[in-house]
Amino acid sequence: MEPIYVLSDPEREQLTAVLESVAKSPYENYEDFSQAVGDVIARGEVPSFFTDICARIHADRSSGASDAHALRNCPLDAEIPLLDLDDPVADKHAKKRTFVGEAFLELFAQLVKTPLLSYATRFNGDFFTDVVAINRYSGMQTGFSDSELVYHNDRTAHPVRADFISLLGMHCPEGEYIYTGFVDGRDLLAHLTDEEQAELRTAQFITPFDVFSRDNNKDLTVSEVHPILENHHSFRYLDTCTTAAPDAPVAAKDALLALKNAVVRADKTRHRIRTGDLFTFANQDGLHSRDKMEINDAAAARQRWLLKTYAFRDEAAAQRHSDRWLDGVRGRVGD
Repeated sequence: MEPIYVLSDPEREQLTAVLESVAKSPYENYEDFSQAVGDVIARGEVPSFFTDICARIHADRSSGASDAHALRNCPLDAEIPLLDLDDPVADKHAKKRTFVGEAFLELFAQLVKTPLLSYATRFNGDFFTDVVAINRYSGMQTGFSDSELVYHNDRTAHPVRADFISLLGMHCPEGEYIYTGFVDGRDLLAHLTDEEQAELRTAQFITPFDVFSRDNNKDLTVSEVHPILENHHSFRYLDTCTTAAPDAPVAAKDALLALKNAVVRADKTRHRIRTGDLFTFANQDGLHSRDKMEINDAAAARQRWLLKTYAFRDEAAAQRHSDRWLDGVRGRVGD
């Protein structure tokens, strides 16, 4: 996938200087950090080229023109540590003393008008999480492993799921070819009949919780019975894991098989996230994957680090989940 915009080095340096002025830590007090980024916007310090980029992405999402966008040569911290993969979260908190990457993601979210959310039982409730290969999850079907990932939504089994995901390449080894795949929900609909869509809109499917979620909450086993298709083209689906409920009719199982075929047949976008790339895409109005196309140094590939945010579609979507906010922190939801 070609980026919609490549920042020139002077543009990157100009925006980096603005972000370095945010003298707050997102891991000590997210609300203060978010407000500090908002103050940068209010003072008119954000370069016009970047506000124009964000306005374009917001317009594309609103019109349905595109739900996946990539930017290149984005601001990053001057020093980016390699993380200890036994406990990368603790290691990041110990080593990372500047927050340019986090400020960039927060600025992007505010300008595109998609409020961030976090999960109270994950990564200390941090709003900025790390897609890294945690050693104890090696080979498992979770975003925190070194494995490929089937097409899915993040947090499929959970009641609150982000509308958008943004991934910022912090450390992406050049010789390793790992791609993030994306298929738009509208392209999936094109391969499903009206009857199949109607079955998928009925609450007769279940999805097991992923291993990372179960480790954080032993009470989590399998989701409530849920539809796969919601709204116009929102999908709640984890390939190879989402199944028809035990008492579901044959028509539901046939519709699920039709969806599996649609995932194979639908047009797809793939983007290889490089260091300094931002890849942002719809979580519910599409499905995404991780494809290891060519790995030349497995140890180097395991050091790949993407900084990640979850976001609501808009302020109204955030307000609908206000009853799930915990600890008085806006946008933090339970597991």
